Amino acid sequence: MLGHHDAEECLQETFIAALRAYDRFDGNNPRAWVLAIARHKAIDSHRAGARRPQPSAEAEALVSSRDPDPGLDGEIWAEVSALPEKQRAALVLRYALDLPYREIGAVLGCSEPAARRSAHDGISKLRSRREQEEVA
Repeated sequence: MLGHHDAEECLQETFIAALRAYDRFDGNNPRAWVLAIARHKAIDSHRAGARRPQPSAEAEALVSSRDPDPGLDGEIWAEVSALPEKQRAALVLRYALDLPYREIGAVLGCSEPAARRSAHDGISKLRSRREQEEVA
């Protein structure tokens, strides 16, 4: 029912739950009892996985795209497209798709603070480029 990593976690959860419920076990058919607990833990794991944020094709297309969207302010998105990949992705996910940093971290494969830092670094670079242009 589950992948290798999730199956190992469910096995541990199964035996923890069985040990906690052992005093309520009537002693009839212990194999069926443990398998029922395992089945319920696998279902719980599957449900929890369904609640985790999943990257959408729309987000991946925006993150991987280096061409600015013609419907948006082309100058700013051209500057965003020149940023390093992680900073560009964090800015697109945050400001174009309005995702919270927790979900941005899940999409980028990093922690929430790291996603927040990537977005901050990207904005800082954009601001410094703007200030340099204004001075020149």
